[in-house]
Amino acid sequence: CFLFWQKREISNFDYLMYLNTLAGRSYNDYMQYPVFPWVLADYHSKTLNLTNPHTFRDLAKPMGAQTVERKHKFIQRYNEVEKNLSAQCHYCTHYSSAIIVASYLVRMEPFTQTFCSLQGGNFDVADRMFHSVKSTWESASRDNMSDVRELIPEFFYLPEFLTNANHFELGCMQDGTVLGDVQLPPWADKDPHKFILLHRQALESDYVSAHLHRWIDLIFGHKQHGSAAVEAVNTYHPYFYGDKMDLNNIKDPLIKSTILGFISNFGQIPKQV
Repeated sequence: CFLFWQKREISNFDYLMYLNTLAGRSYNDYMQYPVFPWVLADYHSKTLNLTNPHTFRDLAKPMGAQTVERKHKFIQRYNEVEKNLSAQCHYCTHYSSAIIVASYLVRMEPFTQTFCSLQGGNFDVADRMFHSVKSTWESASRDNMSDVRELIPEFFYLPEFLTNANHFELGCMQDGTVLGDVQLPPWADKDPHKFILLHRQALESDYVSAHLHRWIDLIFGHKQHGSAAVEAVNTYHPYFYGDKMDLNNIKDPLIKSTILGFISNFGQIPKQV
């Protein structure tokens, strides 16, 4: 499959789905849902220029290192090992989890009920709900030190998840904005179908095709853990590495349940492929 992809005989989308499957990710498990990359960094232009490298996210770096300032903050965290951390790592949150998946798909059932059940029976505070592609990118790539989320496959083929067709009452933000459809970048012209079309074109673009292997190294490959991950500013709390922990050898039931709960709530690193 790698050779077919290398020759561009299969799409980037199909190859990423293939890798997710090899790594144990599945649509049937919110905790190990397929993970896809942010590929764009331009959510403000009126037209999307897929020939300009500045249009794209740096695929060689994890979301926590997309800006120099934030990268240095996470390196500082790793070096200092804050008192409230139980282990040395760059990130105490994950790029893919059940709540992240459900929050993206909250406007569609059965994800609406899943999201509410994960939130204790209600929608989240409106300002924290997924309401804008641009603001979500800014949060995950720059503004929020506890947000390093990546995307899900639906961002590249399913326009329906961007509309509030079921008219759910998702709340009102502090600035008075009533949540409804997801706010799209100007280049999408408020059209979910155009957003998906252009976003998929971005995924299959020459730039992404030439750099996608570097993101794959971070998520599925040799920069996933160990010294290469440290150098790449790509280490997560040890509990996220579920396949690296032998739960059968943990005798204390409280510790075991804590680890399982941590993985369940906050996500799990894919198996290395």
